Amino acid sequence: MDTSAAYPVKLTIEYPDRDLNRVTSFFRMFTAIPIWIVAGLLLANMGKGLSFLFLPTLLMITFRQKYPRWWFDWNFNLSQFLLRVGAYTALLTDVYPSTDESQGVHLTLPYPEVARELNPWLPWVKWLLVLPHYFVLAFFNLAAVLLVLAAWVAILFTGRFPAVLFVPLVGVARWNFRVLAYAFLLTTDVYPPFRLAE
Repeated sequence: MDTSAAYPVKLTIEYPDRDLNRVTSFFRMFTAIPIWIVAGLLLANMGKGLSFLFLPTLLMITFRQKYPRWWFDWNFNLSQFLLRVGAYTALLTDVYPSTDESQGVHLTLPYPEVARELNPWLPWVKWLLVLPHYFVLAFFNLAAVLLVLAAWVAILFTGRFPAVLFVPLVGVARWNFRVLAYAFLLTTDVYPPFRLAE
């Protein structure tokens, strides 16, 4: 399977090419608390591990060869919201996360034609097939935390998010979401590439 071509799941975050708010950046762990509560309540009310309608989607794909559009739309919109919260938390933007506007966080998640594009039995093992990604991403996610801390210091002193830190952080977010879309949102059978870039 050729993973060098453009992957169907795309995530881009607009670079804030301007001075960022140093005060809200300094207190980000506090200013983000209200939106974390909203996100946490959404996820808690959906059930542990099933917040993206994973099991119902798996069963529908396997036995009915369907991915109900409203389930897909819920997964897509919830994903966009959580990505905005993540971008704000990671200082990639100083615009407070909206519950319904893209705000510089752009996600492409194509709606699958299940009968033609998805193997009905593959969803049962996708979570297992991405084990190599989990191991690699564990290191990248740890590195991302260190990059956010470095960016935090840079923003406090310069008011700017260093582009040299921004690009790999967006790449780590992109890689994480590709794995999520493949293994748990079940929107594609194209195996996620091992890369940070588009």
